[in-house]
Amino acid sequence: MNAERHGRDESQEERADRRWAELLQEVRVAQTGVQVLFGFLLTVAFTPRFATLGDTDRIIYVITVVLGAATTGALIGPVSFHRIVTGRRLKPETVVWVSRLTLVGVVLLLATVVSALLLILRVTLHNAAVPWVVVGLLVWFLLCWFALPGWARVRYGKD
Repeated sequence: MNAERHGRDESQEERADRRWAELLQEVRVAQTGVQVLFGFLLTVAFTPRFATLGDTDRIIYVITVVLGAATTGALIGPVSFHRIVTGRRLKPETVVWVSRLTLVGVVLLLATVVSALLLILRVTLHNAAVPWVVVGLLVWFLLCWFALPGWARVRYGKD
């Protein structure tokens, strides 16, 4: 366990390669989720039920689709970023920038999921509890996606 606390014996290039591989796996998971969600959102406007939505629900839908598009851009961005800079000996810098872009994508994904939940629950439940359920889920996502990792970083991290 002591060896783990002192880190790995790797060069800057080896560390960048390892971090890049880890980042790619993370992005693959997020990309799949956002692509399924975004694809579903795009089909909603072509269903008969869409015509019956009120103005508020249509606005929520448009906001959700725009957030989904922005999320898709942020989470597919690492692919083009890597492709454009590959072979230029910028792997450590690429990892930093793509990591940032991925984090932006996760924040946008949070907003997209919360917005989609709000729309779906409003349309299906017509209940005053909907905002409370959505806020409860938002808090849960914030806890799982940001607070717990942030706590672990502070508690166990070196930097």
